[in-house]
Amino acid sequence: MNYAFPPAPVVTLDAMSSEPFPVRRIFCVGRNYPDHAREMGADPERDEPFFFMKPPGAILQNNSILPYPTHTENLQPEVELVVALHKGGKNIPVDKVDYDYVFGYAVGLDMTRRDLQQAAKEKGQPWDMAKAFDHSAPCTAITPEFYSGAISRGKIELKVNGEIRQSGDVGDMILKIPQMVNTLSNLVELFPGDLIFTGTPAGIAPVVKGDVIEATVAGLEPLIITIG
Repeated sequence: MNYAFPPAPVVTLDAMSSEPFPVRRIFCVGRNYPDHAREMGADPERDEPFFFMKPPGAILQNNSILPYPTHTENLQPEVELVVALHKGGKNIPVDKVDYDYVFGYAVGLDMTRRDLQQAAKEKGQPWDMAKAFDHSAPCTAITPEFYSGAISRGKIELKVNGEIRQSGDVGDMILKIPQMVNTLSNLVELFPGDLIFTGTPAGIAPVVKGDVIEATVAGLEPLIITIG
């Protein structure tokens, strides 16, 4: 088929011994850890987690330099467990998610221009330019589930220049992975290649040029990014 111009290349992530994983869409879960919900001024007993998106082109490969983005003076990283799907559908049953739909797991960062997000909140505007900018989704290679097993617990942590900023346990998530896939599949049809960034624990704070970020989830490849 001919196009008006060459189409963009497919964004992929390495997947250990498997072929590269093609990224279709990136969904993110907001306020999915009670301590982070509280630090953002929400009530985790009343305010439910919610979904937003980043474009596939926001992926930044592991061990890369992330150019400090424009139009912000408050760039903040959020460490997240990432779920990669190799099967899609609508109204996916909770009890089918872990073994039938999950290809594997990765460590990601939801990079946020916090000052733009706050300004958008105050005006009742969308967060897109605060969350979905270039390089805003650094991510490791995917560890297939047949290596890791289904991840429901384990330390999740973020260090900046060797100092711990965020530390929690994946088991603290409000929406567990089966529930978030079920909920999301009731809102939209999911497809192979979709990624879900599952939320972040408390401890968010700004980074500056030259900072080295190390994000980890127990049992997965560490994510190391330098702010350029």
